[in-house]
Amino acid sequence: MAGTLCRLCHVPPKAASKATKERGEWGSKKEFILSVAGAIIGLGNVWRFPYLCYKNGGGAFFIPYILFLAACGIPLFVLEVSLGQYTSQGGIMCWRKVCPLFEGLGYASQMIIFYGCISYIVILAWAFLYFFSSFSGELPWATCNNTWNTDSCVILNNYNTTANWTSPVNASSSVIEFWQRRVLNISTGIEALGSIQWELSLCLLLAWIICYFCVWKGVRSTGKASYFTATFPYVMLLVLFFRGMTLPGAFLGIKYYLYPNPARLTDPQVWMDAGTQIFYSYAICLGCLTTLGSFNKYNNNCYRDSFYLCLLNSGTSFVSGFAIFSVLGYMSHKQGVDISSVAESGPGLVFIVYPQAVTLLPCPQVWSVCFFTMIILLGIDGQFVGLESIMTSLSDVYPSQIRKGYRRELCLMLICAISYMFGLFLVSQAGAYILQIFDHYVCSGPALLLMAIFQSVVIGWIYGAERFSDNIEDMIGYKPLSLIKYCWMYGTPLVCSATLVFLLLRYTPLRFNNSYVYPSWAYWIGWFLASSSLTMVPLTILCKLAKGKGTLWQRLKKSSQPAEDLPVMAKEIARINASLRVPGNGQNV
Repeated sequence: MAGTLCRLCHVPPKAASKATKERGEWGSKKEFILSVAGAIIGLGNVWRFPYLCYKNGGGAFFIPYILFLAACGIPLFVLEVSLGQYTSQGGIMCWRKVCPLFEGLGYASQMIIFYGCISYIVILAWAFLYFFSSFSGELPWATCNNTWNTDSCVILNNYNTTANWTSPVNASSSVIEFWQRRVLNISTGIEALGSIQWELSLCLLLAWIICYFCVWKGVRSTGKASYFTATFPYVMLLVLFFRGMTLPGAFLGIKYYLYPNPARLTDPQVWMDAGTQIFYSYAICLGCLTTLGSFNKYNNNCYRDSFYLCLLNSGTSFVSGFAIFSVLGYMSHKQGVDISSVAESGPGLVFIVYPQAVTLLPCPQVWSVCFFTMIILLGIDGQFVGLESIMTSLSDVYPSQIRKGYRRELCLMLICAISYMFGLFLVSQAGAYILQIFDHYVCSGPALLLMAIFQSVVIGWIYGAERFSDNIEDMIGYKPLSLIKYCWMYGTPLVCSATLVFLLLRYTPLRFNNSYVYPSWAYWIGWFLASSSLTMVPLTILCKLAKGKGTLWQRLKKSSQPAEDLPVMAKEIARINASLRVPGNGQNV
């Protein structure tokens, strides 16, 4: 039987075993769980979810959030992890195996990851600068005696200075001046590029070096690195949680965070915020989950793992809200202002509000180090998993060229070096403007929604939701819930399409800090970045059809069929892997 299987898939047992060994697999299930947790649990859980919950009706926000999670988040999460495990291929080759016509989905996702790696890591450079600054005798953003401070600088640490700061028109906080004049040294606009800030460039280089060595040995180093990078942020989060809950005014902040306001559910924007948060924090439609799942053993229960990981992700977001808003409540109580004046989302929370909050605590340097250690490790996880996804996809497409010798390490070094050179633009004085272009047009919004629609349609209708359910049953012994299958076919594409239409109808030109209007050429750059990835899908379809033989219908039909060796190869590799293990202890011979 084994010989027949291998003749069908044209892969001899020894060759299949060698290919699996060269490609690598997780050393243990813990490595897979921790690596996926590191990929999906990031800054979006800390700086975005709590603020969206507060802004969009408190506890009532959980209603649209859970609905989007059930209709889009969990089904797509299960789809991608299962697809990677079943095909044993990364973000590109998995689509070539199940539906060659839509191989462009893989190229598009890897381009989005590449753009994300260039821009996302700049946040780590900012965090490293704050981290190193935390070791000074006095936090530099807590005083107005620095070279970057202006004459209108004030210190917000008690009632009187707060009152003085809110009345003068030109006064500015010492924390804001540190952020804008010391860290960003921000220029007047994207057209004024300015100079590269050498301290930030060194912090950026440090972040890239760390990420390189987390990935350079492939899944072996990625899995080992995740033991620290995925667990230590939870230690820091729990420390901040318990410290925040013991502060005076903490429960005032928790009330603002969770107090339900059902009237907000009538606002369509609340539902859009819930949907975009799912895509923002679950790393779906990027190929990362497919890559991480591809290193699993064939019979791993990826379906159960996906549910646990989704629960962990949303649970982390929920607990983060307590850690953040308890401190914001204390800050509101200490300064005698309404919490709405201190609650922010995004970089404003991490680099302005929370640094201000730690200045009000005893031993502020300790809490600052704890907070920015958590931010750095949360960011590094997502960064090096993205790099691993790119490298795995390239080595799957060109195995003989990349996997031999030190070629993989050299290719990875080249990608890191190119990304670092592009990243230097983002640590210039106009870097903050450029980063917002990347974030708005490439790494969120319409691009990911379109990818979700394509993925669910390909699996749900072209490859077949029932067939894919059978594949999952073959791996884990039972089929997924029928609800998951119907979400692939109907729920996910319909919900994502409605969300996309709503976003396009309410489209407004991007602005920086709600005031600065970008020049027209900057918007064109943004749309170019978005289209350069998405156009890979139609371009690949045209190439496949052009190279095919027969009538147009015959070409469409043939290029939509899964690879002939797909199910046979997967089972044969699983059988070979099982035969190479000592019965009873699961260890390699």
